[in-house]
Amino acid sequence: MVQSLGYLKETPSQTAGPYVHIGCTPNFTGIHGIFDKDLGSGPLTNDKTKGERITIRGHVYDGTGTPLKDALVEIWQADADGLFPSPTETRGKADPNFTGWARCPGDMDTGEFVFETIKPGRTPFRDRDPRLQAPHITFWVVARGINIGLHTRMYFSDEEKANSEDPILNMIELKVRVPTLIGRRDGDTIHFDIHLQGDKETIFFDM
Repeated sequence: MVQSLGYLKETPSQTAGPYVHIGCTPNFTGIHGIFDKDLGSGPLTNDKTKGERITIRGHVYDGTGTPLKDALVEIWQADADGLFPSPTETRGKADPNFTGWARCPGDMDTGEFVFETIKPGRTPFRDRDPRLQAPHITFWVVARGINIGLHTRMYFSDEEKANSEDPILNMIELKVRVPTLIGRRDGDTIHFDIHLQGDKETIFFDM
């Protein structure tokens, strides 16, 4: 007789709290001997990764404009050819020297997060849809007071034409908010701040 599993209830969502860094980035918190390096410490597996190397720097700000010092940020992106290192990728073979995913805790003194990665290529909007998305990187943020991780995107300030054609950006009705998704380029460094609330609140996506 099959036993009912109705007694197994969904665990309620809770804020990330002080333990998220211990579980996700033990070396960062001073707990060594579990992993040689924290998982997701960088998407570049070696110096053979194809594409333009860039550094992304930013902060996560609360509604008062104060940088959070306990945020954990993850990114997910395509490789330089616009291919994802995923079993579901059917358009071609993604760069084997690029994981497409990384995780970075904010600096405990300044709150700054830093990613060393490559600039992604353009990707299709949907299957069998000829429209292309502009180069972008998906961000996921957790921190104190956030029960469910927040998703957003970073586009590139030097991709004005591609940005103007991007299906997602064109869906945004309040165009004055589009700049909250644009990373400012300065040489090979991209500056991208995420604002949780306030006048500069970043656009977040329901995913």
